Amino acid sequence: RSHDCLSTQFGGEPTSYTRFSIARQMDGDNSHVEMKLAADEEEGGEIGRPEHLHASMPPPRRNGKNLCFIIIAAVLLLLIGFLIGYLSYHGRTQRVNRCLDGSGNCEMTPTASYFSDDGTEEEEVPGPQILYWPALRNMLSAKLSATRLEANLRQREGKNSFEAGKVEDENTASYVHDQFTSFHLDDVWNDEHYVRLQDKGSSKNQVFIIEDGQEELESPDAYVAYSKSGTVTGKPIYVNYGRKEDFQMIRNMHVPMNESIIIFRAGKITLAEKVANARKEGAIGALMYPGPSKNKKADSSVPFGHAHLGTGDPFTPGFPSFNHTQFPPVESSGLPHIPVQTISREAAARLFGKMDGEKCLQDWTSGIMGCKVTVSSSSKMTVKLTVNNVMVDRKILNIFGVIKGFEEPDRYVVLGAQRDSWGPGAAKAGVGTAILLELAHVISDMVKNDDYRPRRSIIFASWSAGEYGAVGATEWLEGYSTTLHAKAFTYINLDTAVLGSKNVKISASPLLYSLLEATMNRVKDPAKNSDNLFSRVGSDWIKKVVPLDLDNAAFPFLAYSGIPVVSFGFYDEDDEYSFLGTTEDTLANLKEKTDMLYPLMRTAAEVAGQIALRLTHDHELFLDFDRYSDELLSFQEKLRHFESDVKALGLTLNWLYYARGDFQRAADALRRDIANSDRENRIVRRALNDRMMKVEYDFLSPYLSPKDAPFRHIFFGKGSHTLQSLLENLEQLQDNKASVDMNELKEQLALATWTIKGAANALVGDIWNTDNEI
Repeated sequence: RSHDCLSTQFGGEPTSYTRFSIARQMDGDNSHVEMKLAADEEEGGEIGRPEHLHASMPPPRRNGKNLCFIIIAAVLLLLIGFLIGYLSYHGRTQRVNRCLDGSGNCEMTPTASYFSDDGTEEEEVPGPQILYWPALRNMLSAKLSATRLEANLRQREGKNSFEAGKVEDENTASYVHDQFTSFHLDDVWNDEHYVRLQDKGSSKNQVFIIEDGQEELESPDAYVAYSKSGTVTGKPIYVNYGRKEDFQMIRNMHVPMNESIIIFRAGKITLAEKVANARKEGAIGALMYPGPSKNKKADSSVPFGHAHLGTGDPFTPGFPSFNHTQFPPVESSGLPHIPVQTISREAAARLFGKMDGEKCLQDWTSGIMGCKVTVSSSSKMTVKLTVNNVMVDRKILNIFGVIKGFEEPDRYVVLGAQRDSWGPGAAKAGVGTAILLELAHVISDMVKNDDYRPRRSIIFASWSAGEYGAVGATEWLEGYSTTLHAKAFTYINLDTAVLGSKNVKISASPLLYSLLEATMNRVKDPAKNSDNLFSRVGSDWIKKVVPLDLDNAAFPFLAYSGIPVVSFGFYDEDDEYSFLGTTEDTLANLKEKTDMLYPLMRTAAEVAGQIALRLTHDHELFLDFDRYSDELLSFQEKLRHFESDVKALGLTLNWLYYARGDFQRAADALRRDIANSDRENRIVRRALNDRMMKVEYDFLSPYLSPKDAPFRHIFFGKGSHTLQSLLENLEQLQDNKASVDMNELKEQLALATWTIKGAANALVGDIWNTDNEI
């Protein structure tokens, strides 16, 4: 008889076996197992009489060779199962890696379920038809309609004004709301805000030239919101674009600017920044005229504008203007506190003709003959400015619609456009609103009829009071500031998308550079159908990115809320659209500017639509955080020029360099985490995406009060905490050491260092992974 192979290993045949008694405990613990060991029943025992609840069985006689075969087969099956699982996982990883190379050749439709409510894994249920990114991109392009864009834009024809909170603005709000509803979006709603705006008074504002008598220069219909009302008289001084360097040129000419009325031309920086610079020099009033234009009709045009150095309602700084909220009696520090008015180019030419002082520098002439800097010392000529603006309280409406995500509805992209305008606003508000409605229509149609299932939500927003400094958008951000930065991960601005046709104008967060480039490579150039947009902008397009200014609705999203943004459009760099912000901003004048208006609108819509779809479609957010490593490295190279000057003060830049290195290492660590993680795992993927989402927000300096310094972003904000302000202070240190406030410089260095260090720590993820040495 053959021996049992297992028994032989232990030195003999088994003489006993294990007997289990499994009894459910009555106290609620169902996991207890009672195990009893017993010897075999003796042969003389009473047959059929159990000694326990479970009858004993005699020891079975087994064939040892069969047991060996069974065990070996089980081991082989386990090995085969392991290999199948490994190969399946490896294949999924390769498929996800293909999502990162920009090709888009990866499956992107969410499965029905990953985990149940209690966290246990469930079987995946077959989902809807799989839509790969190339197919989705082509579907969007095929559905976009220039005809519908034209019809939406023509809604503004025959109307003279869409001023915020007035009848035409409210009618347009109702139209947008009805359109969103007709598209069967998942939800449509509006936010009401009660804001304080400024309107023109019962009598027009006036500008006079006083010499031997009083001569009216101009009394335009246009006005500058938030200007101080009243009358001032002073000698005129022309300061080009009103930039800091322009004022420095006037100081170098030893022309006193105190109690003067400053004149500047539009362009380069916002009107509010020009006025703030003039006020710092002691000016008592300011006039601005439009820049040069090839269109002679524009010489008599007077633009509207606002002089608030900020965004939102200046009488509720830092607070949302909801009707039920109580506000302290404060106002924004960005209000000008001097009278400000815009004038036409014709009026500016007449004013220069009356001035007899030193001629303008060659770069300052702006095409106006007889340009002068000021009047001669013997001249008695002055300028009198009267502003009659009045404050008004108005209700404004922001209109929203949403397509909810099927996997992560609490993460969303926002597409927005300004709806109001002081004049007809064809370019200022009409184009953006038309594109917004078209994208809402097309994407909702893709969801309803083509089985598109966006992972994340897409919000469509129509803002009011944009003319007053992105008031509607800013009030929304202030109202939901505690949640938006953690849920909204991109804002796409559709305003002024077509102002010409020759050049492309881009403003964007570095996080979106790679996505924008991939998009431009896939969108055709309407001027040359055989080429794509990327061939027009060129490989060095990032050097031409235009910094966001206060008049762009995307600015508060980026600088106040820390949400990545992109603003894309067409314009003519050598001949800008002259009627923007005037009562002549009509559809006829815009079509005269470019005969490709509707194809250009369709192209701008395709760019915005592709960005929104890609961000809500892919497993991994297309946010390139490595770009900020490049930005910080570029900043460090600029700092190196000042090392000796800083060292002479007993200070060092090394801490800043170490912080930059920490951010670089944190970015590398996140990239490794992404490469090594199971990105098919929904929980893991969401955690990685959240780390990427927070990069922009973490560059808002946490050491500043949002109420006192609302634009806290160290790259794109406004104030002494920004990296640009630090560089300017270091340049001043080189030129004139005595003029630099040492305490302010030390604070700037500390704010920059610890904000960058904090961003690095947040990027790493868990607190135990952070590097606490600096």
